[in-house]
Amino acid sequence: MSNPGKISDFNDADRWVVESALKERYGHLVSIEIADAEIRLDPASKDVTECPTFYWGDRGVEIVIFKIAEDKFRSQFYYSITEQYGTGRDFDELAECVSVTLKLQADHEKDRAGATSGKTGAELGGRA
Repeated sequence: MSNPGKISDFNDADRWVVESALKERYGHLVSIEIADAEIRLDPASKDVTECPTFYWGDRGVEIVIFKIAEDKFRSQFYYSITEQYGTGRDFDELAECVSVTLKLQADHEKDRAGATSGKTGAELGGRA
């Protein structure tokens, strides 16, 4: 494992940013866990770096936010080990990372449900 310098943990302000965004998205408090994850910061490298991580799950999806350096974040959401998605970029602000991830996941959730322009909630739910 590569460890050029330990990345500092998330702080209380970081937790507040994430909890606020989740409450806005889901309409209720969502329990978030703090963990450490070993990830490849450079996809071309075999080296992994231990990164502080926020993790939560709701409505069948698991979401992680990695702190990959001071003021640098990366995210991923997944439904299973074979169905994983990222944003394709890193972020300089935690709030932007969380909001973009939640937006992409919500769009993906609609796609998975077969939502297209013009369908009503009743049509998606199978009710006429």
